[in-house]
Amino acid sequence: MGGTNQASAGGDSRDSSYWEVDADGAWAAYQPGGGRPWDLRGAAHLYRRAAFGANRGELQQALADGPQAAVTRLVRSPGEMAEFQRAFDQYDRAAESSGSDDGPRAWWLRRMIETPHPLQEKMTLFWHSHFGISRARVTTGRLMVRLIHVLRGQSLGHYGEMLAAVLREPALFLGLSADANRKALPNDRVARQLLAQYGPGPEAFDEGDVCETARALTGWFVLRDELRFVEREHDTGVKRILGQSGPWTSEDALRIVLQHPATALNIVRRVYRWLISETGEPETRWIEPLAASFRKDYDIGRLVETMLRSNCFFSPQAYRQRVKSPVELALSLIRPLEGNVPTLGLGGVLAELGQNLFRPPTVKGWLGGRHWLNPVAMMERVQLAMALLTPGGAYGAGLDPLAVVPRHDVADPAAGAQFLLNVLLGGDVPEEVRERLCRRATESDAAELPGRLRELAQDIVTLPEFQLA
Repeated sequence: MGGTNQASAGGDSRDSSYWEVDADGAWAAYQPGGGRPWDLRGAAHLYRRAAFGANRGELQQALADGPQAAVTRLVRSPGEMAEFQRAFDQYDRAAESSGSDDGPRAWWLRRMIETPHPLQEKMTLFWHSHFGISRARVTTGRLMVRLIHVLRGQSLGHYGEMLAAVLREPALFLGLSADANRKALPNDRVARQLLAQYGPGPEAFDEGDVCETARALTGWFVLRDELRFVEREHDTGVKRILGQSGPWTSEDALRIVLQHPATALNIVRRVYRWLISETGEPETRWIEPLAASFRKDYDIGRLVETMLRSNCFFSPQAYRQRVKSPVELALSLIRPLEGNVPTLGLGGVLAELGQNLFRPPTVKGWLGGRHWLNPVAMMERVQLAMALLTPGGAYGAGLDPLAVVPRHDVADPAAGAQFLLNVLLGGDVPEEVRERLCRRATESDAAELPGRLRELAQDIVTLPEFQLA
C-alpha cells in the first residue's frame, strides 16, 4: 500500500486504488474494477466513517461482500437490535437518574462500544453536535438522555420529523435559555437556532425573520421540566417568515423552514463534512443533486446511504480527510481490538480532550477538524491511547492485543504485527513503517510476545495516520 501525504488535514494516497472523481459521477455507486479494486484500505475507510472502526471479522466480511453489500450491512438495522435494547433498558434508567454527567456519559459510551448498529450511534453523535444542546443549562440529566433518545430514534430517519420532535423537548428550550416565550416578550433564541443552525443557514435570513419566528414560537414554556403550551401567551397576529405571511404557529414556522431551498443544502453540507471530508467546503454544484433529492422528503437514511455508496466517498477527496474526534479516537482502538473498558473514567478523559458528551461547547456543537489538534492535545490523545493499552491502570486490564490475535489464528509474530496494522489502520502505512514494526515483532521470543504486541499497538497509535478517520 502507498503512504499518506500529511501536507493536508488528511492523508491523500493517490495510487491505482483511488482516483479522482468529478461532479457528474460523484454520487454514482462505486463499482470496483480496473484500477479501482475493492481492498482492505477501502473497507477500513468505510468502517472508520460509518462506524468506529472494524474488527478483523467485520473487515473480512466487508471484503467478501463487496462495497455495496458492506454499506447495506452498516445502514440496515440488524436483527439483534431489539435484544440489545432490552439488555440496555436497565442502563438507560440508571443514566436518566444520574445526578451528574458521569453516568450518562458512561452509558452512551457503553452503547457505542457494544452496539450492533454502529452507524446509528455515529449519526446520533453527529446530531448531538448539530443541535448543540448542553447540559449546562438543563436542569436534569433525564432530559438530556431523553433528547439523545429522540436523536437516536431519527438519526437515520426523516429530518423534518426529527426537528419537530426536538422542538418539543424541554432540553432544547432550557439549553437555549428559552424556557419562557411570552407574547409581550418573545424569546428569540430558539428562533435564531432554527434559522441559523437547523434550517437554511445564516445567509438566508435577516433579523426580521428572527423576530417574526420568535413570535410564532410564543406560548411555549418549560414548567416542572415539561414543555407546555399556554394559549393565551401565543401571538396570533400575522407574521412574515422567510417571505411567507400568515398567522403562523410553531408548526407553521417549522414547515416554512423546511420548505426553504437552503435548508436541505445546509444539512447536506454538514453531513458531507461528517461522512466525506472536512478539508474545505464542497462546491454547490457537487452537493446540489443530493440536496435536491433530500429536499423531497428529508430522508436522512437515503442521504447517508447515497454518500457511503458513492464514487466520491471512495476517492482521494474523502480518504483520511477527517480528524478523529476524541470519542472516535478512543472507540477506533476499543472496537477493532474487541475489548471492553470501564467507561465512567473514559468519559471524563474525553471531556478533558475537548469532547464532553452532553456538553457541546457552543450552540454550534464541536467545530472538529484541526480544532482537535494542537501540540498539547496531540500529546494527550496519544496518552489516552497508551493508557487504554496499559494493564493495571485506569482501564483495568486494558486492551490486550494478545487476547485478540489467537482468535483469528494469527500465531507468527510478524503476522501479529500485520494484524494490528490491518485492524487499526487498514494496513495503509508507509512501507518503511511496516517493515520496522514487523521487524520488532520478529525480534521477540515467545515469552516476550505478549508485551511486545502491546508495544506494537502503542507504536501504531502514535502514528499520524491513526489520528485520521
